[in-house]
Amino acid sequence: MSTATRPRTTRQVAHVMGMPISLALRGRHATTAAGERAWLEAVATLRDVDRVFSTYRADSHVSRLDRGEIGLAECPPEVAEVLAIGEVARVQSGGAFDVRRPDATGRLALDPSGVVKGWAVERAARSLLRLEDTDVCLSAGGDMVCHVADPHRDPWLVGIEDPHDPTRVVARVPVREGAIATSGAVHRGAHIVDARTGSTATGVAQVTVVGADLTWADVDATAAYALGAGALAWLSSRPGRTGLVVWDDGRCETFGRAA
Repeated sequence: MSTATRPRTTRQVAHVMGMPISLALRGRHATTAAGERAWLEAVATLRDVDRVFSTYRADSHVSRLDRGEIGLAECPPEVAEVLAIGEVARVQSGGAFDVRRPDATGRLALDPSGVVKGWAVERAARSLLRLEDTDVCLSAGGDMVCHVADPHRDPWLVGIEDPHDPTRVVARVPVREGAIATSGAVHRGAHIVDARTGSTATGVAQVTVVGADLTWADVDATAAYALGAGALAWLSSRPGRTGLVVWDDGRCETFGRAA
């Protein structure tokens, strides 16, 4: 598509769930009141998710559930949905991914954050995806839901940061419809552990997964990173996923049909 016919892109940013949420809109509703309303609805959705799932808020349903003050039946139904996804991920990853892990005292604490981030952004994107003839790229800390409404328009081009040198990228991935998620330790430190051992991953520096939906792209990126040296082999067995693994020694390896 030539520059002369490329539609205008507008951008929005908010800080929710402890991270920057950014939106790029292209096309019919990039500058309309409908586009603004859809963005505000997306932000409101994320704030609602934070009230229910935040492990940093003592009054969240997840925190109260973890302390035994309420049961699962007393939580919003989304809590059971997220925990069910987490259980599927635990089984499929051989236990490397889990929504429960030891806290500082050794107690198994409930922490569904590894599911919630991608799941929440995917839910938040719904209001934006209803905008007619409008391209959407909704990003949460670098994990993105992408949609291009017009097949004649360019795909979103997503740069994958080099974990060894954040000033450069190791790849640029065109995404027309779907999601892309990256897990690593560059920005948040060693926060991902193998739930089977409680130890942080070794051998792998970063994992990027491209898939049909952000819930599972994010879960798979996190699980693969937790698997460390086993990341690439496990990801290669996951149907419909493509992406990139960056190893500690700087090597980059792709997986899937067209990563």
